[in-house]
Amino acid sequence: MHTLQTAAAAAVFGGWRRTVRRRLQTHDAQLLQLAPPVGYSADFLTPAAGAGGLDAGLSALLSTPRRRFQHDLLELSRTGRRLPVWARSLADGDKEAVGLLARMFRSYFDTALAPWWEGIRARFDAERTVHERYLAQGDLPGLLGTLHPGLVWRGSVLVIPGLGDDRDVWLEGRGILILPSYFCWGAPTLLKDPGLPPVVVYPMAHDTAPCAVPGADGAVPVRPRSLDALVGRTRARILTTVAGHGLTTSELAHGVGVAPATVSHHATVLREAGLLSTRRIGGSVLHTLTPLGLALLGERPALGSGLVA
Repeated sequence: MHTLQTAAAAAVFGGWRRTVRRRLQTHDAQLLQLAPPVGYSADFLTPAAGAGGLDAGLSALLSTPRRRFQHDLLELSRTGRRLPVWARSLADGDKEAVGLLARMFRSYFDTALAPWWEGIRARFDAERTVHERYLAQGDLPGLLGTLHPGLVWRGSVLVIPGLGDDRDVWLEGRGILILPSYFCWGAPTLLKDPGLPPVVVYPMAHDTAPCAVPGADGAVPVRPRSLDALVGRTRARILTTVAGHGLTTSELAHGVGVAPATVSHHATVLREAGLLSTRRIGGSVLHTLTPLGLALLGERPALGSGLVA
């Protein structure tokens, strides 16, 4: 919702923004009033149960205590933001208003996210693969120190500059969820209310290769049997070997049976074609497939031009 309203994000999300704005229903657009692109957004929009999927998140939304609605809407009104006409009923915990909010959420998801969901999941999986390397080595400081330039790990403290206010959040035995976000734009952020489960959201790094905007019928992926003729045997083997998990250059060279220098050369070509993504981890380079690369293998629906992944 923030990105949809942020013109500065057009360089990366321009095609997505134009498509969604064209398809968005008027009543769904009222949701944007609860999530202004700058400043406070209602915390009840991001229930912790949403980690379990859309249905779990909507179920939690329907169970939001009235005091949470009242607190967040009052906080939002103090910013001078215009609220929907049904905000008063929502603050009172009116069941019809809460049900309307849940229906708007599902409709918004169907319009703004569902057509791109496979590509978003593929990008998220690649991000997680990169960071699992640190966890496998027990290197938590290394993980926290490389997530994003806006997250600084100092001793036992995670510092997030640029939030606009100076405050300390004490975990007091609670865990913290650090969540890479496909659409988060600019700097990392966190929930304002310290009483809520601690969540830090940071922007994923995006490649420069365009992905497709799906049409009404989707796109037909290239069948794996024609992959050799399309990209060459060695590059086809690189794509199929790296599919499903990330591999370093040396691991990929061993799996494909060629020299690391050869892998690096072909990986560069595949990366420039938007099929492969590379991230540096310490002294190694980790390769993962982009959504377009997955689509080429027929593992995910192909995504079309306009949204950069």
